[in-house]
Amino acid sequence: MSHRTFAPCAVFLLITLMTSGRLRAQGVCDQGNGPLNPAFPTAISPGGIIQEFARKEAAFKAARDRYGYTLDITVQTLNSSGEVDGEFHQVSEMNFSETGKRVEKMTFAPESTLRRLYVSQDDLDDIYVRLPFAFTPEELPHFTITYAGRQRVDELNTYVFNVSPVNAKKDKKLFAGRIWVDDLDLMIVKTCGRAREEETADTTKKGIFIGLTPVFVTYRELIAGQFWFTTYARADEIIRFPRNFVHLREVVKYSNYKPLAPK
Repeated sequence: MSHRTFAPCAVFLLITLMTSGRLRAQGVCDQGNGPLNPAFPTAISPGGIIQEFARKEAAFKAARDRYGYTLDITVQTLNSSGEVDGEFHQVSEMNFSETGKRVEKMTFAPESTLRRLYVSQDDLDDIYVRLPFAFTPEELPHFTITYAGRQRVDELNTYVFNVSPVNAKKDKKLFAGRIWVDDLDLMIVKTCGRAREEETADTTKKGIFIGLTPVFVTYRELIAGQFWFTTYARADEIIRFPRNFVHLREVVKYSNYKPLAPK
């Protein structure tokens, strides 16, 4: 999120909340996970898994580009007691125009009550573009992907990979974190990390905008019996600004997927 007004706070409190924020971010990644087993796969190499899920990601991306869906975004700030003190909530329908372009029709958008931060265009791009990102063969050269082990996630057995941009300075708006791949169908079912690199700034300037983003966990579900589309994303983290902190919670739902033909 982006923030431009900073309030002073005690150093001890800030350090405590920084630690709490890291634990919260780690918690959204670990929810539903069993122990991580570093054992390598036996029937296929890690490189083979990467090539296979990338091939399927290309098919999923092509299919999702032809689907309409409902997008439900909730962004909340919480006070020190854990109570919501500001909220941005928006629901829209993603469809196609008569020319075949993706269009958004807002169906619910009350006035935002966020006061300690605001939703920037980069934040919205995270939700629209970067959270449902597909690791297609064309995208693989931009990432370093390393095998981490095997792990049970809810009811699925998965292979786990660490992912980071090859050139973080150049590709500042690429995912960095972990992905979980179903060990039977070799499809990505979960991701967790930052959708883009956070922006740093000269904190000696007044009124400066700083772009920070939380760790998001995303889950995918099987749609139409063949496509694993992103359906749910969540973040819960204390975001540290140079002179302030904000407890941020976000929930994004992608639902009612349906194939659409351009009008």
